[in-house]
Amino acid sequence: MRLGFIGTGTIASATVRGLIGAGHQITVSKRGEAQATRLAAEFDTVSIADNQGVIDQSDTLFIGLMAEAAPDILSRLTFRTDQQVISFMADMPLGALARLVAPAHAAAIMLPFPGIARGGSPILAMGDTDLVTTLFAPENQVFALRDAAELGAYLCAQAVLSPVTDMVGQSADWLAARVSDPDQGEAFLRMLIGTNLLSSPCGDLLEALNTPGGYNQRLRQHMNAAGVGDDLVTGLNRLESGD
Repeated sequence: MRLGFIGTGTIASATVRGLIGAGHQITVSKRGEAQATRLAAEFDTVSIADNQGVIDQSDTLFIGLMAEAAPDILSRLTFRTDQQVISFMADMPLGALARLVAPAHAAAIMLPFPGIARGGSPILAMGDTDLVTTLFAPENQVFALRDAAELGAYLCAQAVLSPVTDMVGQSADWLAARVSDPDQGEAFLRMLIGTNLLSSPCGDLLEALNTPGGYNQRLRQHMNAAGVGDDLVTGLNRLESGD
């Protein structure tokens, strides 16, 4: 396929990397020039153009702009009726996008994560999820969302990634001061968390880790007593309400 990216930031660059090797011709915009230049230098199938050039050379387009900047940028561009547009902008409804990219078809909102560069990553998608699945599965798993309200709830819940990563990082720092190989210690913790969460539902995993008097049970009980769980729910509720 001929794929184009308007806005070449961190997530768009990771998405491009995840598509390399699938036989696509990819054009990335100068908006995000450092990332675009790096991709074009690294891969023969990636070229750079201005925003209109990206549109002219592509059949499926990915929009990776800030939602507040998108109307001004997209209103200056000319799209075709045979084009499909996938947006990375969670805070711009598909209807609003459709007006900006007409006569092209605003097909889907897609929210990838940095792991898409290597595969094995979740992708949130709303709209034409079959198109997103065709492009990114089975290397990644597409989670189809029903509507904007469901998308909003997923967006709030996925924010747990940052505090969980911070917690693992802090544990790795604690471990680093006590072991001979700090890098190995962090790699162990990352693998421990990732593989176990993938292998089992949270309830089953917690039950397996609930050995009376065991390290996992004692630390979890300490953190619950400190109010960590309550704080998490409060934080999610505040995200949902827009605070």
